[in-house]
Amino acid sequence: MTTQPRDRIDQSLIALRRILRVTELSTRDLAHSVGLTPAQLRVLQIVEEKGGSTPKALADQMGVSQATITTLVDKLVAKQLVERVPSELDRRQTNVMVTTTGLSRLKDAPDTLQQIFVRKFSELKDWEQALLVSSLERTAHMLDAKEIDAAPVLTAGELHAPQKAR
Repeated sequence: MTTQPRDRIDQSLIALRRILRVTELSTRDLAHSVGLTPAQLRVLQIVEEKGGSTPKALADQMGVSQATITTLVDKLVAKQLVERVPSELDRRQTNVMVTTTGLSRLKDAPDTLQQIFVRKFSELKDWEQALLVSSLERTAHMLDAKEIDAAPVLTAGELHAPQKAR
């Protein structure tokens, strides 16, 4: 029958749309509840977990450019959630530290979509994880998205890599 492949196409597109929608809704809910984007919250979480971090270490861990981290940290500094502190070991280096306001905001933050995903993904059997990763990578390839710079943050489009001149 020719309808079965069409049904699978529609089912696939519906599943993709659901993923996009839940990401959009989660981003909106997070912004409404604590006034942060998922990427800003993730930077705040990393800095708190490590007791401070350099912008380079943040960029490396999140898989984004230092320019992107600088923008994220600038926004967090403006909200008085982190501060830049000169390193005691190397005055040329700056550490990003969480403020007491930042700690309070972290305490009030709900679980992000990626935290929920990580928790549920971790509960899957190894073969299920491998199958899911393979399927997602194949989907990204089918959508010509393999070259897009992407951090491990589920967000509705805040992290953008600079476009290369063509």
